[in-house]
Amino acid sequence: MGSEQRAEVESILSPAVAAAGYDLEGLAVTKAGRRLLVRVLVDKDGGISLDDVAVVSKACSRALDESDATGGPFADTAYTLEVSSPGVDRPLTEPRHWRRNIGRLVAVNIGEEPVKGRIADASERGIELEADGARRSATYAELGPGKVQIELR
Repeated sequence: MGSEQRAEVESILSPAVAAAGYDLEGLAVTKAGRRLLVRVLVDKDGGISLDDVAVVSKACSRALDESDATGGPFADTAYTLEVSSPGVDRPLTEPRHWRRNIGRLVAVNIGEEPVKGRIADASERGIELEADGARRSATYAELGPGKVQIELR
């Protein structure tokens, strides 16, 4: 899918997802045989449930159907819509990603230094990590993408 087509699909789905109360975290359109597969990743504070996925799926489907009625990107193409939440392997790159993972163990580079610690706080400016028994603060500009560490208890 070209960037122009992706931008068109995003301009249709982003308002529908936002109106339903969720954040559009990812969008991909790929060829799957004769059909296109439209993958939509959504999230919100507190995470999403299967009921939330159903709400977003209906909102996206309605928005795409309305768009197709006026010659939208899939007007002449069969597609499958798949809505899900980002997995734990999604990199933490936005302030909302960090905020939603407060309390979780993460690995991140602060500048060039790799650090592993627990997210103690996240604001619009940056984060605080509990690492090696001390609190470390970093702005988002100093952080690389964070990766949630799986903890088996």
